[in-house]
Amino acid sequence: MSSSSTWKRRLAAAAILGIACVAVLSAQVQQSTTEHKGQSSQQVTVERGEVVYISGNDVVFKGENGEIRHVVVPDNAKATVDGKEITLKDLKVGMKLEKTITTTSRPKMVETVRTGTGTVVNVQPPNYATVRFEDNSVSRYKIPKNQKFMIDGQEKTAFELKPGMKITATRIVTVPVVEVSQQSQVTGSAPPPPPTPPQEGVLLIEEPAKPAPVPQPVAATPPPAPAPEPAPAKLPKTGSAMPLFGLLGLLFTGASLGIRLLRRR
Repeated sequence: MSSSSTWKRRLAAAAILGIACVAVLSAQVQQSTTEHKGQSSQQVTVERGEVVYISGNDVVFKGENGEIRHVVVPDNAKATVDGKEITLKDLKVGMKLEKTITTTSRPKMVETVRTGTGTVVNVQPPNYATVRFEDNSVSRYKIPKNQKFMIDGQEKTAFELKPGMKITATRIVTVPVVEVSQQSQVTGSAPPPPPTPPQEGVLLIEEPAKPAPVPQPVAATPPPAPAPEPAPAKLPKTGSAMPLFGLLGLLFTGASLGIRLLRRR
């Protein structure tokens, strides 16, 4: 068999099954990583609830199924209510909110190729070999069918591989990974105004009170003339009772004279 066909066979086996052993070389571990992304998928979840309690950042919602849920809302959270963007401080009890969560999942295969020198730890011929590499990583690898190992310049099979032998190998490790991202949007509506109470009895319509008339400015007029002072009810202090005393004295004198005349008769 030619050397060219042997090299091609070894490369194909390494790419398919993950290990290919070549010669005994003292080399540092080299690594390269390749990602192969698959088709993404989306899942949309809608949660509806009514705000029943607010205290700071603590908000309690009541879901459509009657479940009570407590949520700590961050200060920068935003929602669209009746077409207007609101923040936490604008949230009111009675508002009905709807949260739409879009989850996007994108699968991908992360393929890591690492080349370096390792020491055989254990062999389970013809299928498996456990190898410790220079970075102290120990892993169990599947040996490709009919794989040959070059040990000290001699070609050996998996049955001839022994613990302690040093090999240089190319490891291909493929790990499935799923990237998940979420986007959420909150919309809602404010509570409706209270309903008009039903009419009972006669209909009365209260009219708004009329505003008081504004006083109009008037032209300045001279003050009215002062009224005459009324006459004093008492005599002025300048009056005296002496005339009255004189009149009384005169009367008493006349009376005494009349009494004397009557006695003489």
